[in-house]
Amino acid sequence: MSYTNTFFKNIVHLLYPEICAGCGSDLLSANQLVCGECMNGLPVTDFYLHQDNPVEKIFRGRLPLVTASAHVYFTKDSLVQNLLHRLKYGGNREVGIYLGQLMGEKLKSCTWYNDLHALIPLPLHFSRQKKRGYNQAALICEGISSVMNVPMLNNVIARRKNTETQTRKSRMERWNNIESKFELKRARGIMNKHVLLIDDVITTGATLEACGAELLKAEGLRLSIAAFAYTSL
Repeated sequence: MSYTNTFFKNIVHLLYPEICAGCGSDLLSANQLVCGECMNGLPVTDFYLHQDNPVEKIFRGRLPLVTASAHVYFTKDSLVQNLLHRLKYGGNREVGIYLGQLMGEKLKSCTWYNDLHALIPLPLHFSRQKKRGYNQAALICEGISSVMNVPMLNNVIARRKNTETQTRKSRMERWNNIESKFELKRARGIMNKHVLLIDDVITTGATLEACGAELLKAEGLRLSIAAFAYTSL
């Protein structure tokens, strides 16, 4: 690269710095969304490698799953919370795709996910998606799909009612808030297939349970679940 090109590149970076989606620093390499320090600080769970992990235990006796996992631990006032806040409320779609790519790299190395036929994002009600402009779970799915070469299905299941926010609700309150709020639209498209249901954060699992139960109405379906982050109550 010539001195002139380097000079103008530095000027552009000074005027329009690319900042880390995690900590806000401008110490980024080309085509990075998260700096090296933040990447090294992600509290990765490695749940993918272990059966009977904490996420699988959430659904024990509630849903018949092939497997379930989450990529990182979620805690308040953390790097993970900052990333998810930028995704859900900051309009940063690229973060969702990037987080999905991180998940995809882990998932494709695990034999339990080798026979996946499709990825299904947890659906938002159309009014909430219209307000936000996108479904954050679908963006994560897009990232996973790009790494694993597994198709994403957006039209298999729909949310029939715009439920109240699940934040600060107990497990029973969450279940009452979302029970029977999903509708399977295209069961034939997932019959006798292994699908992965995706969300951004899993806490009690009530929403994923309700959605998963509706998906399991499709004959012969094998269901797995994955989220970017896991937090215990």
